[in-house]
Amino acid sequence: MAQHSMHTHTCGELRESNIGEEVTLTGWVWHRRDHGGLIFVDLRDRTGVTQLEFDPEVCDEGTFHEAETIRSEWPIQVSGTVRERPEGQDNEKLATGAIEVYVTKIVVLNTSKTPPFQIEDHLDTAEDVRLRYRYLDLRRPKMAQNLKMRSDFTFALREAFHKRAFMEVETPSLFKSTPEGARDFLVPSRMQPGHFYALPQSPQLLKELLMVGGVERYYQVAKCFRDEDLRKDRQPEFTQVDVEMSFVSQDDVMGELEEVLADAFAKMGVKLELPLRRINYWDAMDTYGIDKPDTRYGMTLHDVTSIFSNSKFKLFASAAATEGQYVKAINAKGAGKWPRAKIDRLADVAAEFGAKGLAYIAFREDGSVTSPIVKFFSDDEMAALRSEMEVEPGDLVMFAVADRLQADQILGGMRCHMADALDVPRQGHDFLWVVNFPLFHWDEDRKCLDSEHQPFTQPNEDQLDLLEADPLAMGSHTYDFVMDGYEAGGGGMRIHDAKLQEKILEKLGFTPERAHAQFGFLMDALEFGAPPMGGFALGLDRVCMLLAGADNIREVMAFPKTSSGSDLMSDAPSEVSGKQLKEVSLRLL
Repeated sequence: MAQHSMHTHTCGELRESNIGEEVTLTGWVWHRRDHGGLIFVDLRDRTGVTQLEFDPEVCDEGTFHEAETIRSEWPIQVSGTVRERPEGQDNEKLATGAIEVYVTKIVVLNTSKTPPFQIEDHLDTAEDVRLRYRYLDLRRPKMAQNLKMRSDFTFALREAFHKRAFMEVETPSLFKSTPEGARDFLVPSRMQPGHFYALPQSPQLLKELLMVGGVERYYQVAKCFRDEDLRKDRQPEFTQVDVEMSFVSQDDVMGELEEVLADAFAKMGVKLELPLRRINYWDAMDTYGIDKPDTRYGMTLHDVTSIFSNSKFKLFASAAATEGQYVKAINAKGAGKWPRAKIDRLADVAAEFGAKGLAYIAFREDGSVTSPIVKFFSDDEMAALRSEMEVEPGDLVMFAVADRLQADQILGGMRCHMADALDVPRQGHDFLWVVNFPLFHWDEDRKCLDSEHQPFTQPNEDQLDLLEADPLAMGSHTYDFVMDGYEAGGGGMRIHDAKLQEKILEKLGFTPERAHAQFGFLMDALEFGAPPMGGFALGLDRVCMLLAGADNIREVMAFPKTSSGSDLMSDAPSEVSGKQLKEVSLRLL
């Protein structure tokens, strides 16, 4: 950094080995302290902080006077000598804490208004203020560290792919609208009035065409766009590391990806134990209630249907007697100590996950039991429940009664909620694959089949006869990369047979005309010797969020949007002129 720069060193690199050297530093004034004849300044850049000392016995009168006038966030250039800090004045919290620079020359490069908030890491500043002045927020050491980490991790991925003969190929940002689950962002064409491009939700179709084109090993750090409701780990524009391989099996793809990820994470100081664990989709759902489980803590789901097959509690007994209905439970250890009113409020939480109510039993520390349903249970049923759920005083057992998937989802949601509410420890990072997702799920709103992953996913070959007989029972060649309870990436093998692709689209409700209108270019390409292929997409923003120890992807993005999709700094989205609309043949209704 110093070779073509106004400084000889950065503010984060000087050490005891530099003592005695003449150096030049540049950065922003962070803190300034006047100690009656001596002035100390903490100078900050993106790499760290160096303490400066202005001593009138070392610097001339003009330099010392300039030091008296400078204020926070002024950019300055200083020159001076690196010296050891006096005994007992080391700052062990700083990498540069053993030294300071005695300044002999200062140049004020610019001045600054008083910032709307202090440039500190541990201040309770409203996020909307931080986003309004994002260019100031980025100066905070934590934000600078996050951006540096993201850059390093992205480079490590590129390096890992490059050394394995992958080609980085850019795909268009203006393409055809092919809705893949979320709304497209549309871009009107000026040259073809009434026609629109779409910003890509992913390069999915294009990377398949690259495989048909013989690229064989492709990757791209791709910007993607989805016009959907936002939350703390989702943005309208996001970055994924997109991958595709041809002439491969599923194990080939997963094995290659594991090595790439292990290399990249190692550069971040995180070790992946290979091979990563693989959990089948239904095993993940039945055990953790979610297809992206955090296995660093327990509170697993238990099927207790058989315990209550002859129960006097009609809800449980009816479920036990009905095919496809289940009684499942989790044990939130420690929550049995909560007051009754606090436990009752959990019913509202369960409702968010689809429950119509929440049956529970609180096992108090004094040995008593609190529950509106326990009076219906026999001693044998309670004993069997205690044994199955490993009940101890202070535990709270919660139940869900529904079909398999819904019961899993209700308790999976409660498991995550209770882990946060109880502050359950989660040490280190947790990596695994979830594999063999269903090919389809039932869309209750549209009353039709929908793809679990996407319409181009390869079904399990030994289940093709189920396409007509029982499509919801079909599995697929799919694999999601799970990190710390988040879906960090996902992929699958692709259909490379045109006739099978036609059948899948037909099952999803596409008429031949609609299939050709939306995916005709892909269908045509599959008829020209498409090879077996499979791929993957890693959510770069989400992974960097987890590496940074944050709970919001805005903390690892330079210029993110708010939850309403607004950019507070630039005031986007904004209105455009009537002339601009007219140029693309649009008018507002």
